[in-house]
Formats: sequence, C-alpha cells, structure tokens
Amino acid sequence: MNNCVQKVVDVLHAGGVVLLSTDTVYGLAALPTERKAVDKIYTLKGRPTSMNLPIMVAEVRDLIALGLDIDTNATKLFGSTLVPGAITFILGFKTIGIRPSWLERREEVAVRIPNNSLLLSVLKRTGPLLVTSANKHGSFHSPNKVSEILKELNGKPDLIIEDEEGKEIPSTIINCRHTPPLIERSGLIPI
Repeated sequence: MNNCVQKVVDVLHAGGVVLLSTDTVYGLAALPTERKAVDKIYTLKGRPTSMNLPIMVAEVRDLIALGLDIDTNATKLFGSTLVPGAITFILGFKTIGIRPSWLERREEVAVRIPNNSLLLSVLKRTGPLLVTSANKHGSFHSPNKVSEILKELNGKPDLIIEDEEGKEIPSTIINCRHTPPLIERSGLIPI
C-alpha cells in the first residue's frame, strides 16, 4: 500500500487529479492549491465553477487549521463513533482567524474525514484535499465501477486507483451551522 500511497501523493503534488475509492462512492481528488487540477475536476464532472468542492482531511485538527468554526454540536459529532466515516459536515468559519487563500471567498465548507485507509494515508501526507464524487454533475447515480465512471466523465483523470468496487450511496450531510444540526442529505449513514 505504501507504493500506492506514494504514487497518489506524487500525482497530486504534480498538479494531477486522482480517481480513487473512498468509504462511500469513488471520488476525484486534487490539491486545493493546484488551480489546473481543480479546474480539471470541474471539467471532468461538468460541474459549474460557482459550486464549491467538498474537502477531505485526515483528522479534526486539520479543520481547525483551516479556520473553521467547530461549535459544541460539531465537536460532539466529530467525537462520535461515526467519525471517521460517511458523514459530510457543513461548517462555517470563525469570525476571527486566518484561513488559506483557497478558502477566502467561501462562507461555509463541506468537510469529511473518510474511513478509508488508503485515503487517510494520502491525506496525512498531503493535507486537505478537494474530493468530490466521480460522477457527472447533477446525476443522482454514482457509478460503483471505474469503467462506468469513465464513460460519464468529460475526459480522464491523471491517475486511476481501482482497488475495489465502490458504493453507490454517498455520505450523509449534516449542516452544523444550524442549532440543532440539520440533516441535508440522507446517505450511507442512516438518519
């Protein structure tokens, strides 16, 4: 697995896009600081650039470094047995603090700590990644086989890691900017 992790990290650092499985659906990953790679994800999916991409990190402290507001409700959820796992959290930013330039125009972000050993190993080496489902934008179906995914995309990722059949159900989305937190999408983790 170390060779695979290093290969993914090398492609990401070279400004590439990687297709790999997560603990939910297959995803397209890029370093947020690599503008060409981020643009390529939008092109591959046919996603409008006005729609921000979700972020994956290896652990909660990575979220703090991004300047995110992790309130009491979010802290409880992050401390539960469901994390790492198939929950995407919508978080806002602290009013005071510094955030990376690639997040400057955002009011909120969708973040997740995946329960996938390969992806976690990559995230520990790269830091935060932009990772979104590897399907055509607007499609409610996420193919679980690489051959099907490639038929949907507008082009090809720079690296494809096909290690298992992905799931067809995305993560559950919980908006922690509301009190109590609001479930915006029911996914792999049931309500």
